Amino acid sequence: KGEVVRFEEGLKIPHMGWNSLEKGVEDKMAEGINEGEYVYFVHSYYLKPENKNEVVFWSNYGVNVPAVIRAGNVVGMQFHPEKSSEVGMRLLKNFGELIE
Repeated sequence: KGEVVRFEEGLKIPHMGWNSLEKGVEDKMAEGINEGEYVYFVHSYYLKPENKNEVVFWSNYGVNVPAVIRAGNVVGMQFHPEKSSEVGMRLLKNFGELIE
């Protein structure tokens, strides 16, 4: 739950590029991922989450953006894991291990 909003004026939109991850809550989705690793974004909107305790990783693009959210068995990634090199592959692997 939360509100999806457009990035504010003054930021290049769509945001396209590599941004680093900042740790949120501890979660199995984060196994093997270190704070400061980079993932690839292409977006113009972001979520203002109602429950910040569901944010596994944040990123910053003028504002704090939830990069990975997990609420029970629902996982969302704001960036493109398939374009995010080894970090993205690790996140997809972690997701797969959750459903085994």
